[in-house]
Amino acid sequence: MKIAVMVYEYPPKIVGGLGTYAAEITRKFVLLGHDVTVFTMNDDQGSLPTRELLRGIEIHRPVHIDVSDSLPDVLAEDVKKWGRGIQFFSKILMYNYLSAAKMINELVRGEDFKFDLVVAHDWLSVIAGITIKKELGIPLAFHVHSNERGRTLGNGSSVVSSIENRGGQMADRVITVSYAMQDELIQAGFPAENIRVCYNGVDPKKYSPDQVSKERIREIKSKYGLGDDDMMILFVGRLVWIKGVDKLIRAMPQVLQKIPNAKLVVVGLGDMRDYLEGLVRNLKLDDVVKFRFEFIPEEERIAHYAACDVAAYPSLYEPFGIVTLEAMSMEKPVVVGAAGTSGMREIVSISGPDQCGFHINPNDPSDIAWGIVSAIEDPEKRIQFGRNGRNRVIELFSWDAAAKSTIDRYTELLTPKKTHDSSA
Repeated sequence: MKIAVMVYEYPPKIVGGLGTYAAEITRKFVLLGHDVTVFTMNDDQGSLPTRELLRGIEIHRPVHIDVSDSLPDVLAEDVKKWGRGIQFFSKILMYNYLSAAKMINELVRGEDFKFDLVVAHDWLSVIAGITIKKELGIPLAFHVHSNERGRTLGNGSSVVSSIENRGGQMADRVITVSYAMQDELIQAGFPAENIRVCYNGVDPKKYSPDQVSKERIREIKSKYGLGDDDMMILFVGRLVWIKGVDKLIRAMPQVLQKIPNAKLVVVGLGDMRDYLEGLVRNLKLDDVVKFRFEFIPEEERIAHYAACDVAAYPSLYEPFGIVTLEAMSMEKPVVVGAAGTSGMREIVSISGPDQCGFHINPNDPSDIAWGIVSAIEDPEKRIQFGRNGRNRVIELFSWDAAAKSTIDRYTELLTPKKTHDSSA
């Protein structure tokens, strides 16, 4: 199968989970014998190669053209008021149009490339996907990792929502990351018969406790002033309201009542930094909550998982949550938000012989505290929860399983065409 993938972020430009997902899944596609061409964003300086072959994948990165000065006259008022800025919207438009033009005019019509389908990830790339489908007559698979309404808790851009909905109507197949997200898309008006669920994954060989030495664990804990006997609670992610970090911090006084040696390590970047620092001061938790305002590289993230005793992700909205899988693969119990749209509710088993963590109400600090205490107060159970989590990852959530499931969904789009061709 020859697959054209439109994705906003791709190594070395990684902003969040989408970039990690795209890198892992496309490599697996190649190992399964498929031909993959990626169209992604260049950096702000246009310094990345515009065309290169990397690990069997051809990557195209059109150089951005700044058209933001001409946009105010044609943009909806909604976009003009964006906090993200017209320049960001300009970059997205240009990335989509330049990628579509390069694929259609240069590769297909100029160099006689052949593609079986085009894949677009989120609203950031679906304009290109729709254009390519129309021009070339090939099927469009639209991956929806989250939607605007959920990401912004109902306060998002109507323009972005319209782009998402247009993609949902135009796509031949919509692929999303959890059944919770599938329900949300159906409520948003996406055709239910076109939606399929494919879970994300993690590499259990890379995310393995065997990869991190005791010395490295000690080094990580000492970095935050933690001793060997301190219980480390870890949060890794964007510091934005939907991730529930503020509620996690508010839970700590109650955690300390049961686990006096508990410490919370928060790693990430986001708009909440000043607020969270003020919250810690007001609650007099300066010695308990340790911040690291950085996007840390993968090796260091793996070491942090190895050093912690529990990973806590009290998200208000989380269609999937790869960080949950990462912690589980590192044999750590997990405490996850389970209200609203929560793919983590599907990932984390909370009862029976395969229990690996706890579901909590992310709006309630008391419930978050209950989950954390329940996960770590019994040493034997804590170890068993961790082992169960890793077993669950190996069984259900590897990148190999994710890639095979996704290719099956793509194949569904091509089968009717092949059947028709063979009978002609």
